[in-house]
Amino acid sequence: MIKFDNLSYSFPQKDLYHNISFTLEDGQHCAFIGTSGSGKSTLIHILMDPDKYMFDGKLEISPNCRIGYVSQFYERDDAEDITVAQYIGAEFTKLQNEITSICTEMETSSDIDNLLEKYQQALDAFQAIDGDNFETNMNKQLGLADLGKLENLPVSQLSGGEFKLVQVIKEMLTQPNLIIMDEPDVFLDFENLNSLKNLINSHKGTMLVITHNRYLLNHCFNKIIHLENKLLQEFDGRYIDYNFTLLQKKIELQELAVADTEEIQRNQLIINNLRSLATTHTEAARGKSLKARKKIQERLIARRIQAPFVEIKQPDIHFTIANNLEDAVVLTVKDYSAAFDEILLNDVNFEIKSTDKVALIGPNGTGKTTLLRDIYKNSKDSIEINETIQTAFLSQLQGEMLDETETVLDYFFRLGFQTYDEISSYLSNYTFDESVLHQKIGALSGGEKNILQLAKISAGKADLLLLDEPTSHLDTYSQIALEQAIANYKGSVLMISHDFYTIVNCADYVLIIDDKTIRKMSMRKFRQMIYARHFDKDYLELEQKKKAVETKIELALKNTDFELAKGLSEELEAIIELL
Repeated sequence: MIKFDNLSYSFPQKDLYHNISFTLEDGQHCAFIGTSGSGKSTLIHILMDPDKYMFDGKLEISPNCRIGYVSQFYERDDAEDITVAQYIGAEFTKLQNEITSICTEMETSSDIDNLLEKYQQALDAFQAIDGDNFETNMNKQLGLADLGKLENLPVSQLSGGEFKLVQVIKEMLTQPNLIIMDEPDVFLDFENLNSLKNLINSHKGTMLVITHNRYLLNHCFNKIIHLENKLLQEFDGRYIDYNFTLLQKKIELQELAVADTEEIQRNQLIINNLRSLATTHTEAARGKSLKARKKIQERLIARRIQAPFVEIKQPDIHFTIANNLEDAVVLTVKDYSAAFDEILLNDVNFEIKSTDKVALIGPNGTGKTTLLRDIYKNSKDSIEINETIQTAFLSQLQGEMLDETETVLDYFFRLGFQTYDEISSYLSNYTFDESVLHQKIGALSGGEKNILQLAKISAGKADLLLLDEPTSHLDTYSQIALEQAIANYKGSVLMISHDFYTIVNCADYVLIIDDKTIRKMSMRKFRQMIYARHFDKDYLELEQKKKAVETKIELALKNTDFELAKGLSEELEAIIELL
């Protein structure tokens, strides 16, 4: 259906791809992964409108291939005054009215041939979306997404997550040959995420989905495309198997790297001796030997370089506290309420201590962000923040905390950095190279903007981190780095998240919105709640075993115990087969 052949493309300040190739065949559900800013969204835009881009290489698309698209951005526009059914069925209604209009015109027109041609075109388009069964198909999809009761609700009353699902359903029902979705999971709560999984798995057509969501990656796709360091590789199979293949490659390459390092060190001693002799003796043979040894050294070093899909650089995130408060209470919320058109939260009471890591969870549209923003502003009598502490805030509305008209360089100068080299060195720890420093913040990807927010927070000191969907748009490598940073942080965290893995890996307990108030829930009960709805008991136990073995393998690699790592990888393979 789709074939890229030796595609290369560059921005004025950045090379994105170098001779990348891949194919997408009928019926495949393909996950498109890669680090933030690697060019995934740009590649999709090239695919959808190739004439707009000056690229090298070939792009082949099957004739008459219709492409549906779901953007990562929240788009409601002028649809707010119509119902969910009207929004989803807009194309169906348009074609139905067009056919009726043509038939009416035929009754009085003398230009029958032209009208017959228009009628056939409209009829073909109507049949392409299975127009005769459209309403039945729509109700089936709404039911699958657990949105059946919302059919006659105005679109304006949907939560952001519900509207995203409605967008997905609308595209699926037009039955394009290929559906492209760019991070459709961003900001979805647990229930909506499960609905998205059901929609993806029920779809019979071809899909290309950019996602970093580990839940979807583990349950929805039979092909992986991985873009990294200007290169691309494709893998036919599950994401879990792809990750295992990378881990095996990592063990192999690190073992070779240790042997190569020893050989490089031995060769360098020979080079040093030959260079010393060459300065005191002028024989041509000694110069030739030195030159030959240098070439050997170059080959050894080149071979030692790790594969771009194995050694992926993670941001080095570190949060630092301003005060050592031991077991003090840093935040008290008492009798808090929030309302817009209706009451969102009422009679909310909780406190957070100086080292608590807390996840705030609940369905989309229940007031989580409102509460977090009110805490950050600290302007309500119902919110009391310990006067000795410093707070930091990460917003899901990235433009709220970042001036997108500034360059990255100017932004960090304004934060108090003194020199270009200081900024460049600091941001290199967050995977930004020098070319990014001169870009406008608005030109960065969603993941890069979130990493930039994290870099800003890390540059200062704070005792309480208020994080609103911090893993949204982040690639899986950055998600893991953030989880490690939160686990190592000595202060307190209140974090809105719908990412099950992040909550399990970071939180001490959760605060869950229930009936317009908030109650505390232990991690044990949270796990039981999530797994009862989305997984069975065996899956939970296997996931825990898998993570434990992966941790042991990483430790074995750190200690260069490759035999142990190989043995553990066999154990891991057996677990993955059960999963």
